[in-house]
Amino acid sequence: MGKWLKKIVEFIKEHHLLSLCTCRDNLPHSASCFYAFDEVKVNFIIASKNSTRHIKELNINSNYAGVIALETKEVRKIRGLQFSGVIKKATLHEKALYIKTFIYALAMNPTLWTLHVKTLKFTDNRSEFKKKSIYKREDERSPTFMKVSTL
Repeated sequence: MGKWLKKIVEFIKEHHLLSLCTCRDNLPHSASCFYAFDEVKVNFIIASKNSTRHIKELNINSNYAGVIALETKEVRKIRGLQFSGVIKKATLHEKALYIKTFIYALAMNPTLWTLHVKTLKFTDNRSEFKKKSIYKREDERSPTFMKVSTL
């Protein structure tokens, strides 16, 4: 795992809530979701019922965007991750990761989904003020990302 990916993983592990964004008929929608993180595959696992608007929309168009952000008023402390990819039903391994993270979910028998990450955009003003690094997954089945640009 490269140095930059370690920084992103550390940031992800500090949080537990993401914003998931979908779009249908040109109408955007967002939802807040607790997540477990698959550090090896660099994917997020969420729980959500089939009846929710975001899952209904993702069943029609599996592409999503997401955000994890540190809330702060101090510009030098801003950190955040924007990501995008496709959603799929969670595998048994991914379900086990979610239950390990949120043990109480076992009693709820939730429907679990995996957010397969294709792109990452990370901002960390603590180290590089106003710089954003963008990474893309080389192959959907690979955990390897390559840096494509710095803004």
